Amino acid sequence: MKIFEFEAKNILKKYGISVPKGNIASKLDEVETIATQIGKPIALKSQILVSSRGKAGGIKFVNDARGAKEAASNLFGSTIKGCQVDHLLVEEKLDIAAQLYASVAIDRQARAYIVLASTSGGVDIEEVAKASPEKISRHWVDITAGFSKVDAVGMLGRFSLDKDDAATFADTLGILYRVAIDYDAELVEINPLVKTSSGEFTAVDARIILDDNAVFRHPEFKDRSFLRLDDTPREAEARKQNLAYVDLDGDIGIIGNGAGLVMATIDLVGLFGGRPGNFLDLGGGGQTEITKRGIMLVLTKPETKVVLINILGGITRCDVVAEAIVQALNESSIRKPMAVRLIGTNEERGVQILRQAGINSYHSMEEAIEEVLRLKAG
Repeated sequence: MKIFEFEAKNILKKYGISVPKGNIASKLDEVETIATQIGKPIALKSQILVSSRGKAGGIKFVNDARGAKEAASNLFGSTIKGCQVDHLLVEEKLDIAAQLYASVAIDRQARAYIVLASTSGGVDIEEVAKASPEKISRHWVDITAGFSKVDAVGMLGRFSLDKDDAATFADTLGILYRVAIDYDAELVEINPLVKTSSGEFTAVDARIILDDNAVFRHPEFKDRSFLRLDDTPREAEARKQNLAYVDLDGDIGIIGNGAGLVMATIDLVGLFGGRPGNFLDLGGGGQTEITKRGIMLVLTKPETKVVLINILGGITRCDVVAEAIVQALNESSIRKPMAVRLIGTNEERGVQILRQAGINSYHSMEEAIEEVLRLKAG
């Protein structure tokens, strides 16, 4: 889960990292008041959960409070990279002497946190990595040992930093690692970490991405745990309902119990020449209400022409799933052809329930897929 820049900076500030003087605003009068209190040139920063907003016009620099109010009037309500601007971070514009980069991220391939540092901040780190990889220092963290000051100083040794700057930079890297651990973060990034003309190190921009699965440990963000920038409307709704759902670009609705089974079903549908329209994993247990909600959600996708339900009953009872299917069809105003593969615990009873409702069920995946493709063609 991404959090806004101002939220990330509030966290960093709590851990002792300096951030520019400023505050968040949602109205023009608030912008003017904050800018007046700062009394210096201002940076207006749109609070949206996308990268490169500056290049898209989401950041404006002005000289005074009057200019801030005028610029804010154009930003509020505008759309930047598909996101509406409802809040602005009104900050002091700093006099920058140097720009650095610092981050802690998860390296999934290495199954470890990786700490990154560079003296080429202020630009996309991916560009630096491609053009000048020697300008980035990396340290993979042994989670059992942690990330020490010695580790931080060591990884900065390749840069031409004076002793004091290297010490401050190292301290900052250590703090970012603590934030990552404390907040179950997938990414904690400062870009740029600037050295001002007065010699102070300040986080001019910051990003933090939290692990969705750990948001329950951070109640301040719990109410937003179902929000993702790139969710489709159905994915967002599924997240609210605790359904494991992903939209795909096909026209065959796919429902199963277990991620592996659903993925195998998707692969086999593709092998038979079909185009899966979604991934929906009902999970184990086959609870009636969850199954019913999942089926009704898949039915609402306009592009979906037919639905394939593939159930392998272990702890999941086939009769409970069958009852949920019937309930979903009775309660939904949307009707679409459906084929069901049902095998396992209480299979005979489940097949009987479906047959009484006029729904065909099959013992093998292949038979069910052939039927769903026939229904689609017909």
